[in-house]
Amino acid sequence: MFNWLSQTIAVTALNLRTIPQRLASSGVAIVGIAGVVVVLVSVLSIAAGFTAAMQGSGSPTRALIMRSGADSEMTSGLGGTEVDVIKQAPGIRRDGPTALADAELYVIIDLPKRSTNTPANVPMRGIGPAALQVRDDTSIVEGRMLEFGTNEVVVGRGASGQFAGLTLGNEIRSGQNTWRVVGVFEADGGVAESEIWCDARVLQGAYRRGNTFQTVLARLDSSDSFDTFRDWLTANPQLNVQVRRETEYYAQQSQALSRLIRGLGFAIAALMGIGAVFGAVLTMYTAVSTRSREIATLRALGFNATSVVVSVLAESLALAAIGGVLGGLAAYLGFNGYQTSTMNFQTFSQVAFAFRVTPGLLTMGLVYALGMGLVGGLLPAVRAARLPIPAALREL
Repeated sequence: MFNWLSQTIAVTALNLRTIPQRLASSGVAIVGIAGVVVVLVSVLSIAAGFTAAMQGSGSPTRALIMRSGADSEMTSGLGGTEVDVIKQAPGIRRDGPTALADAELYVIIDLPKRSTNTPANVPMRGIGPAALQVRDDTSIVEGRMLEFGTNEVVVGRGASGQFAGLTLGNEIRSGQNTWRVVGVFEADGGVAESEIWCDARVLQGAYRRGNTFQTVLARLDSSDSFDTFRDWLTANPQLNVQVRRETEYYAQQSQALSRLIRGLGFAIAALMGIGAVFGAVLTMYTAVSTRSREIATLRALGFNATSVVVSVLAESLALAAIGGVLGGLAAYLGFNGYQTSTMNFQTFSQVAFAFRVTPGLLTMGLVYALGMGLVGGLLPAVRAARLPIPAALREL
């Protein structure tokens, strides 16, 4: 056993030391594998960024109330009297006699993207005076808060960066309405930063909604108050509503698109991986062919076939590891933090977010690279072990 191990270490070390001498052929495998890793990690970073923006939104101490059966804010509807009943529920945090619950509208307006000037569905949310007390993780970072009763709006930082016209002091038009941007807000990188906020009462008039809303966002006394709050509302005969934690709602909203992006990412990487494996196979066959006399000499000196197989596989894995590291580094430098926006299929509105190249994705890319190296080196390793010693030695 010790003899086999020492032989394997010696042959493997020799193979690895001679890689620089075969840099041109080795570079084919490295570049191919690095390209696959770049594509895999960069595509999956889209899903990671979108999921982080959606699942990072909300708080377990806030509850979202919608009409029963609605699957998103767009399909929900609540009357003014229902909102009044909701605000009486136990478990809502109060500021004196005022319940910290915000009745809101949610509409879509068309604005061009900054990068392409193509129209995009941008969410506009009508809010009430208690909005910032309910959303305690939101703050105005430029300008000021809107004045209620006017056509003023505040915009999320993500929306300001992605869509044209959403800068401080600008006016935006939607149909017959003109809105003036007076502030920019942040919401811990959540989906709210993709939105435009205005006075819900003004938005009701602009869209002829009467005294109706779509959702109520309530701040609870604590996370433990949720069950009491939900049970009271769902058992109340005056209401026909569903109650969900805000975090659960946004997590569910991210699932469909995240699954689609991940599926596409793995499919593209699998197809590219086939090409990279062929590149690794050709590289290792070339390495074995150019070193056939050396391998035969080692076999004639008593080195066993298993040591040769392990040494060739180790070289292939080393090349794959280099490609995996280079690909992961390129993906991180090129895509991590890149700002973009995409469609949320649940609400058909744009969500601004940043690509996220996480340690988990980098690890996945490296493991995938090593897998390609292992597959690519297996056949050449077997061929090296089966080289006929007399024929190879006659080449000396």
